[in-house]
Amino acid sequence: MPRLLRGIARTAVVAGTASAVAGRVQRHQAQHFAERDAQTAADQQSAYQEDVAAQQIPEQRSAPATSEILDQLKQLGELKAQGVLTEEEFADQKARILAG
Repeated sequence: MPRLLRGIARTAVVAGTASAVAGRVQRHQAQHFAERDAQTAADQQSAYQEDVAAQQIPEQRSAPATSEILDQLKQLGELKAQGVLTEEEFADQKARILAG
């Protein structure tokens, strides 16, 4: 009978230890996956913000460029109206300005 109790006690200790280790491993893996998911979300948010910023920069640059082009075309039109430029010179300069 003492051998039987020793075997049962040993089995209980082994099973208890296995349960404790499995629980610790499970908590460690859950923490690891949570950290990885948080990092992935942060990376995605950062990439989104960079994309938004990249899309806003060309819009900010195009506004001054557009006003400069309009000013140049206005000056060109005034020179043509004054007779300084011929129709052909006007067309050439206009094409150059619009080509950028």
